[in-house]
Amino acid sequence: MSLALEIEETCVTPEEWEELGESFDSGVSERIEGRPHEVCQEVANKPLGYRIAKRFFDVVFSLAAIMVGLVPGLILSILIAIDTKGSPIYSQDRVGQKGVFRIYKFRTMVADSDDVEKYLSAEQLFQWHRERKVDGDPRITSLGRFLRKTSLDETANFINVLKGDMSVVGPRAITQDELEQHFSPEEQRELLSVPCGITGWWQVNERNGADFESGRRQAIEMEYVRNASLATDAWVFAKTFVVMFGKERSGK
Repeated sequence: MSLALEIEETCVTPEEWEELGESFDSGVSERIEGRPHEVCQEVANKPLGYRIAKRFFDVVFSLAAIMVGLVPGLILSILIAIDTKGSPIYSQDRVGQKGVFRIYKFRTMVADSDDVEKYLSAEQLFQWHRERKVDGDPRITSLGRFLRKTSLDETANFINVLKGDMSVVGPRAITQDELEQHFSPEEQRELLSVPCGITGWWQVNERNGADFESGRRQAIEMEYVRNASLATDAWVFAKTFVVMFGKERSGK
């Protein structure tokens, strides 16, 4: 499939789907079902040159990152398995431009971290259900804290980028519950009109200072969506390295 065709794939409306009949597989049908026409209009409003250039960069950069990081990644996987007593790669459901997908990360928590009641206090549980992150999370291992501080745990996301689930730059990948709880229907359509990213406007700006409860995080994500361009993406990409390795880095 060509880059241009892949980019346009999510802009098949329900009406067009009916006309196409059953010529596509059920997986494509599930991605299209229920996606409003407004999403297609919003995607189409982004210049075609921008979308093609963005996808081209995603493919080339993610391939290079995977090749360069293959051996270090294998070594890191062994260390993570020893540290967490679990699989070094952790996956969860996220919702993106093409629908629900499994996002990949290097594990930073104990193997049974999904059993939140076992590790978190009542106050932490309240914060976790609201933000999906916790201050002083006891589930994070010593190696995991380092990986989060340097954002190296998210380098496994390049697999998702290569698959087309994500982009290098875009809004933070969130769960279906977070999408429905913190964004209005109009904002949901707009947010899903662009691919989510490994890094983005929120990560390189306020990050831990902007949460869903205050509404600041939603505002930052929507600001990127409405102003996405090659220049914006280039700035975010460059600023990411400052955040990862400079004084601004954080470990949440």
